Amino acid sequence: MSRVTRPRRRALALALVALGGVGLSLRAVPTAAAAPAPRGAVVVLEVEGVINPITARYLERELRAAGDAALVVVRLDTPGGLDTAMRDMIQAILGAPAPVAVHVAPPGARAASAGMFVTLAGHVAAMAPETAIGAAHPVALGGAADDVAMSKVVNDAAAMARALAEARGRDAGWAEQAVRESLSLTAGEAAARGVVDLVARDLDELLDAVHGRVVETAAGARRIQVVRAEVVERPMPLVERALQRLAHPDLAFLLLTLGALGLLAELFNPGALVPGVAGAIALLVGFVALGNLPVGGAGLLLLGLGLLLIAGEALTPGVGVLAVGGGVAFVLGALLLYRPLGPVSPALPDLRPSPWLVGLGAGGVGAFTLLVVRAALRSRHEPVATGVEALLGRRGVATTDLAPHGTVRIDLEAWLGEAAGGGTIYAGEDVVVVAVEGVTVKVQRAPARVALGGGPRSG
Repeated sequence: MSRVTRPRRRALALALVALGGVGLSLRAVPTAAAAPAPRGAVVVLEVEGVINPITARYLERELRAAGDAALVVVRLDTPGGLDTAMRDMIQAILGAPAPVAVHVAPPGARAASAGMFVTLAGHVAAMAPETAIGAAHPVALGGAADDVAMSKVVNDAAAMARALAEARGRDAGWAEQAVRESLSLTAGEAAARGVVDLVARDLDELLDAVHGRVVETAAGARRIQVVRAEVVERPMPLVERALQRLAHPDLAFLLLTLGALGLLAELFNPGALVPGVAGAIALLVGFVALGNLPVGGAGLLLLGLGLLLIAGEALTPGVGVLAVGGGVAFVLGALLLYRPLGPVSPALPDLRPSPWLVGLGAGGVGAFTLLVVRAALRSRHEPVATGVEALLGRRGVATTDLAPHGTVRIDLEAWLGEAAGGGTIYAGEDVVVVAVEGVTVKVQRAPARVALGGGPRSG
């Protein structure tokens, strides 16, 4: 028999495309280059939330575009972030030709862990009242690290903090203590100890305080001249802000779970389309979110293995063993997803997903797995119609005129069709299979179905 479409293969291809989105978790989504800033302007940037590749790329791009600016102000409020992203931001500030003032603001903001290092890197370090800086002791995310590995990480972070503070003429001793002992200071305390240069409540106070200062940039000594300078706000673009919001452990895990369930529903019910499309989108967006989080390779591989095993249950005859194994692998992957094998430097905020959310996701995958197992066991005790027997009596629709030959669609499969008994069956009419000869199904007009109101209607 000749089949024009093969829903099962199409569903498998959809799953493989979605799983291929793992590659998106390893790189950031590219964006267009920023337009050059006006010469002599004050450029204001916003860095808010966890420091990750998105914030690093945003800062690097804007600093390159602000080469002729009088001053770049980085308004900072962060609990910390990824080591690689933090180092990229520090290098961008150290290599900037324009003066860079890092301002921990507004009141209530903080420059914790990785944020402390970024603040120390600025040519000018300022804080608004009621803000805090410090708490930069490295941790092993998701579990304990051995003493030797942790000692190396702490020494490396402490050396970087001291080097940055010494380069800017700030309190290097306290900067090292903030790493080794996780110390923190208020804005007033930090200014008194020389950890930051000044306290300024808002941008106007900051510009008044820094006007006339001479700082050493990558392009040489620069005097900050900001009187009557144009102020240009350059916030993060909408696309990057959306990706920044997605970089949350709970949201990333939820997207992965919903995406997995959607794709699996499509695999077990080929042709539904809506769960498959929605699942693929959720899975791909979830992988993008993972690309901006410290993901453990073991957890990601277990999640992928779980999906493949449960998908295998749909594509191979079995009794649920693959589905059960896939469910177990998916739950283990969720628990290990944000656990890198080694310690992370500098300290990160708590990025573990909510235990309640993990439990909910595990329950959803478990319930789906049980349904798969139940359906598989039930199918073993039911007679299976095959070949001609499976087609006889099946309803379909004529996709072309049958006069007497043409094509018909039965479920989601296209077949060569012939109008039994002669005559013409027109495209769009409902048909029923009465015989099969080779690769051709013989059909008749299907009897009209009866609507609930009692009148006949076409099916």
